[in-house]
Amino acid sequence: MNTPALSAVRPALFERPSFAVGDRVRVSQRAPIGHYRVPIYLRGIAGVVARIIEPAFVDNEEEGYGRNAGSKRYYYRVAFAMTDLWNGYTGSPNDELQIEIIESWLEQI
Repeated sequence: MNTPALSAVRPALFERPSFAVGDRVRVSQRAPIGHYRVPIYLRGIAGVVARIIEPAFVDNEEEGYGRNAGSKRYYYRVAFAMTDLWNGYTGSPNDELQIEIIESWLEQI
């Protein structure tokens, strides 16, 4: 009988981070009703994953509405160029905003 090695076993959904440090991501442009932890001004904006926050945490948006059942997702610290966020920004072109965002709000570019 030919049994696959353990390394060939695929992890369950959300068991491993979906993104890596340095990945370009875009914040989803969803407009859900209710309280969500992603500022409106970031929706649709591209940034770069600066850090993976480990371990995975309970999805607090789903938890807040009683729909979670303990599932966990990763958060990422994402860096956004200030010039991409604010028209006419006059600060240093190296200025950036870093914010932690749950992976369900991020899309691969």
